[in-house]
Amino acid sequence: GPVLWIHFPEIDGFFSSQAEPQHLIEVAIKNQIMKVLIAPDKFKGTLTGKEAADCIARGWRQARPADQLHTLPVCDGGDGFGETLAHLVEARKHHCHAMDASGRPIRAGWWWQESQQMAIIESAAVIGLARLLPRKCHPFDLDTFGLGTLIQKAAQKGARTCVIGIGGSATNDGGFGLARALGWEFRDRENQALEKWTSLHRLKTVIPPQNPHPFEKLIIASDVDNPLLGPKGASRIYGPQKGLRSQDMAPSEASLKGLSMVVDRMLKTSYRHQPGAGAAGGLGYGLMAFLGGVAQSGFDYFATRAKLDHWIEWADLVITGEGALDASTCMGKGVGALAKLCQTSGTPCLGLGGIHKKTSHLSSLFTDIYSICPTLTTPESALEKPKKWLRDLARKTGECSSL
Repeated sequence: GPVLWIHFPEIDGFFSSQAEPQHLIEVAIKNQIMKVLIAPDKFKGTLTGKEAADCIARGWRQARPADQLHTLPVCDGGDGFGETLAHLVEARKHHCHAMDASGRPIRAGWWWQESQQMAIIESAAVIGLARLLPRKCHPFDLDTFGLGTLIQKAAQKGARTCVIGIGGSATNDGGFGLARALGWEFRDRENQALEKWTSLHRLKTVIPPQNPHPFEKLIIASDVDNPLLGPKGASRIYGPQKGLRSQDMAPSEASLKGLSMVVDRMLKTSYRHQPGAGAAGGLGYGLMAFLGGVAQSGFDYFATRAKLDHWIEWADLVITGEGALDASTCMGKGVGALAKLCQTSGTPCLGLGGIHKKTSHLSSLFTDIYSICPTLTTPESALEKPKKWLRDLARKTGECSSL
């Protein structure tokens, strides 16, 4: 097969990727002071992207104190998107009273960048799965209504641009709740108001508010490109992880179809077929249809703002990672997208994870992959002390000892 040659300027010679990856890295890093870009995503449920980056940096410094390190947590539109992007653009955090996906009152945050008149919203912080713990509800009882409060606050502040990261939602309502919060009305054949998204198969008429598009630009940052309906749509692909059962698929699909057919016909569009319409339980569709949003890769948006190409070019080695390195890593998520950029540029890239589920595609993305479990400890211990074990993994990786 094709051979990738990696050149380290301070070392005479080149190294072929046909050699053992661990040996390649071991020889290289023992013979030069390196510039290392540390750019992990969150370790979901245990560490934020920033916490993970700090842990990796501390562990790596224990093994290689002379290296130059730059930490840059990555994000792709899901949990942590708002905090990460806000840090890059120096946006200030605001708080307001809202509701989670089950209707419980919460205090939620969003970010404001004054000079750019830009609002940043992370939907997972309002209607995310994590918000429902320890109380878990069936998706039929959840909706996106609470997200509308944050959007209203951003509009009232005078935002010209609004960026919404939509990954990690607990909902599957196609943006129905969000639309109701913003003044849209939904009526059946008897002209009765519909108040639950599972009734949308009876939808006949949609009445928009006076000002349906309060922003000049609305960017929908997502890490998936699924359509709204069908075998690759919102319900069938992502519904099970939110609690939808096999018997729930038909009514879910019928409700989202009822919503999108009426709305698309009224707007003379076909948003239901657009890539990303099925993201976040159809929230992608709702933001397109009800607010005129444009879907974009959350990682690409982050990468542009973070000048990621510059940092990859600067680095001799990139270290990334997330809680689980598996097949989904290669399907639009930030860690996989970063590894692809490194592959294109010829920069060695190591993947660190809590666990590693081997696939040929995943293995081909990284120069090498290391995981906490089962090599260093048990899953239970890893969840109990994630910072300790990630530091240890980074240190051992830096030492290039046998893991």
